[in-house]
Amino acid sequence: MKPSLQVRLSQHLALTPQLQQSIRLLQLSTLELHQEVEQMLEQNPFLEMDEDAATPFDAPAERATVDRVAERDDGDGAAEPAPAEVDAAEFGTTERDDWENGTERDDFDGIRETPAAAAPEGDDDLDPQERRAGAGTLQDHLRRQIAGMRLSAEDAAALHVLIESLDDDGYLADPLEDIAARLADMLDLDDEEQREALADRLQCALRWLQSLEPTGVGARSLSECLVLQLRTTPRCEAREVAIRICEHSLELLARRDVKKLTAATGAGEDLLRQAQALIVACEPKPGRPFAPAESNIIVPDVIVQKSGRGFKVLLNPDVMPKLRINDLYAQAIRGQRNGAGGLSSRLQEARWFMKNIQQRFDTILRVSKAIVERQKGFFTHGAIAMKPLVLREIADELGLHESTISRVTTAKYMATPQGTFELKYFFGSSLNTEAGGNASSTAVRALIQQLVSAEDASKPLSDSQLSQMLEEQGIQVARRTVAKYREALKIAPASLRRAI
Repeated sequence: MKPSLQVRLSQHLALTPQLQQSIRLLQLSTLELHQEVEQMLEQNPFLEMDEDAATPFDAPAERATVDRVAERDDGDGAAEPAPAEVDAAEFGTTERDDWENGTERDDFDGIRETPAAAAPEGDDDLDPQERRAGAGTLQDHLRRQIAGMRLSAEDAAALHVLIESLDDDGYLADPLEDIAARLADMLDLDDEEQREALADRLQCALRWLQSLEPTGVGARSLSECLVLQLRTTPRCEAREVAIRICEHSLELLARRDVKKLTAATGAGEDLLRQAQALIVACEPKPGRPFAPAESNIIVPDVIVQKSGRGFKVLLNPDVMPKLRINDLYAQAIRGQRNGAGGLSSRLQEARWFMKNIQQRFDTILRVSKAIVERQKGFFTHGAIAMKPLVLREIADELGLHESTISRVTTAKYMATPQGTFELKYFFGSSLNTEAGGNASSTAVRALIQQLVSAEDASKPLSDSQLSQMLEEQGIQVARRTVAKYREALKIAPASLRRAI
């Protein structure tokens, strides 16, 4: 083949390192951003924390200073322009279309579920870390009780072993035989009699453990946990029926199978209802009150406050890193153009990092303001007043791409008078109405929640009935769609919601 020269015209998009970093920072959650900041602080000597300074969003003068620093030359006289607003759908990130956001959590298993770390009334100003430190762990709580018991050294040691074997819910994580076998191997007990004596001691220690508070701790199954709690209630016929149900027929209770429960216990419907009430009053997870409170805390990125007749949108200053350039190091490399090339690039890297973080919060604030403007009804009346909203509407309004809005609204949270929600929660598809308008899928879910909450427990509403009731209100929703929304709200089917 004879070699030849050809001229070809084509277009391609090249991402600068600064733009790549800007895109990456935009899609990070608050926790991931702080980890990124900590990593950059370790790697770049020109970047340091400035705890005493206000954030760039609090003072326009300081913000302008940061802008000028980002565009200032790095010692070689060449100034770099600031990057454009992050707007890149084309960089391989696909948008999720399958998300659903339920706002309620119900387990409908016949046993109540309470929040993991409910704050006591009057303690709103108490720091979560302080509250957590005051409560202590479940193991600490149990050890304090052991201190007042007159146990031999061997019994106390066996009891401590079982306490360390509890999981976060307060259950014994492993079978007693496995714990005994592992402990015997650690103590090098080869004699069979010694191993049997150790197993007997652990069995005795288990009884000690199950006598401690909270009641139900040390159980090896849900059935045993409930029975331990029921035995501490006043003796009555309903209690005995409840114990029999927990020991042998707990699955029938979950299915609301009254006929089989009556046959298994010999009790009438009134007595079964009393027994069910006793069981529902039990705590299925004794260790729940001691669960780490910080694991359930969501720190919002944006705060929405009532302001006159409208709402004010603010960035949460607690999640905004306060960074600055170390002036001492920056001045040290000025004038050393030939020998400080590597240091100059690190200085410019620090400046761009600060600029990209500032731009990240700018974009979050812009998107949040647009959402609040579109969803004013929600902030006043709740989820039932939510309007249909898709990513493209916000993208077109702000001049951004849908993928940028998707990045901004994922893992970013907004604190509102109605509660704290992920930004993606405010987006929902539209459903047709008889009047020719549209209803938000989020509002329909809220309406389904209201209908189920007001239903007759003895005759719960089926998905078909819910669909008909929504149609009577002018909202056209298929039965399968109702079932989908009901599952998203963690609402059990009608057969499992029926009261005994």
